[in-house]
Amino acid sequence: MVPHLVTALTGPLLDLEKKILAATPAIERWFRLEWQEHTPPFYCSVDLRNAGFKLAPVDTNLFPGGFNNLATETLPLAVQAAMAAIEKYCPDARNLLLIPERHTRNTFYLQNVATLVKVLRQTGLNVRLGSLSEEIKTATPIQLSDGSTLMLEPLIRSPNGRRLGLKNFDPCTILLNNDLSAGIPPILENLHEQNLLPALHAGWAVRRKSNHFAAYDDVVKKFAKLINVDPWMLNPYFSKCGQIDFNTEEGTECLMSSVDTLLAKIRKKYKEYGIKLKPFVIVKADAGTYGMGIMTVHDANELKDLNRKQRNKMAMIKEGLEVRDVILQEGVPTFENINDAVAEPVVYMIDRYVVGGFYRIHAERGIDENLNAPGSQFVPLAFSQQHTLPDYQAKPGTTAPNRFYMYGVVARLALVAASIEMEKTDPNPEIY
Repeated sequence: MVPHLVTALTGPLLDLEKKILAATPAIERWFRLEWQEHTPPFYCSVDLRNAGFKLAPVDTNLFPGGFNNLATETLPLAVQAAMAAIEKYCPDARNLLLIPERHTRNTFYLQNVATLVKVLRQTGLNVRLGSLSEEIKTATPIQLSDGSTLMLEPLIRSPNGRRLGLKNFDPCTILLNNDLSAGIPPILENLHEQNLLPALHAGWAVRRKSNHFAAYDDVVKKFAKLINVDPWMLNPYFSKCGQIDFNTEEGTECLMSSVDTLLAKIRKKYKEYGIKLKPFVIVKADAGTYGMGIMTVHDANELKDLNRKQRNKMAMIKEGLEVRDVILQEGVPTFENINDAVAEPVVYMIDRYVVGGFYRIHAERGIDENLNAPGSQFVPLAFSQQHTLPDYQAKPGTTAPNRFYMYGVVARLALVAASIEMEKTDPNPEIY
């Protein structure tokens, strides 16, 4: 499904689509060369925003939790990509241990786990689920809404402490679908002879969004030079502030100054391209997910007048963690909508391959607001193989395949940035 674009694809984005389609051979070669230098994350999802005048990633998740929202016809692509990924780490792999989030009452998330298990089992692996929850002391069946069952089991370290597995189950590879917001559990540390994917420093206990977008900034400059476009067309401006305390108002001056600076940069670009919109900035926790700790700011003075509810919302994120560092990001409005609800595409990748995606839609949110919030819904993207092949003969801005190809290109730029980010922040860089 392709959503209705309220404003016609004209001007900058049409020019961008033309250049991307014309440069497809060079673009695909560029990606191949990048993957000779860098190792992609095992999997990744990227939230995009299509403003009509720019197409940019606004978040990159290394522990994607929405595989159940992908179109069923795209799952064979996911199986093939997972096979390629597993072969890199453990060519003779027989057993894979999947470690999900602790919460077992979120039925939507559990459906994601079930879909992941289905994909991984079709690669020829024995897949079992190990839980980090202290409440799971024996094999515990979890009933899903569709009538199926997931079996969660307690994690066990081997007698010599070097390996992690389950009772009578010794995996070659351990795949985390837990973003480690609550910290790195000791049971996952100091493993030997096993591949832990993603690496521990990919978790939110360590990872920072500002590091990712710094890497993305470098990647997109190289790519923009390749296809001769303004990097801003693909890239949101950003900055960061530390030592923030929303409850005591500590750090407010840094926030206000940074918002003013970002808004001035955006206004300059809007003037350059004749964009008649009011710019805005998104302030969000520099670590964390689930759409928590996010606010929209149109004027720096708004930060002086936050009410208690707004401060509480920004002060805490998942697992009750206190927000001390924030990233300030250029707001990218979305002009796509489905059934009068604003929409944003989310692209899913395994290894270096696009395997599907969906539109996140929210009927109660505006074009300048975070859509990853209670009340959001999901419409699968038609990312099956026949739909991702661009149509070079089509008039720009008129076909779904061309737009989906653009989505895939920008998402893969974020994927390259994530691989570089992981290299630069790795506490054991000698392995690269």
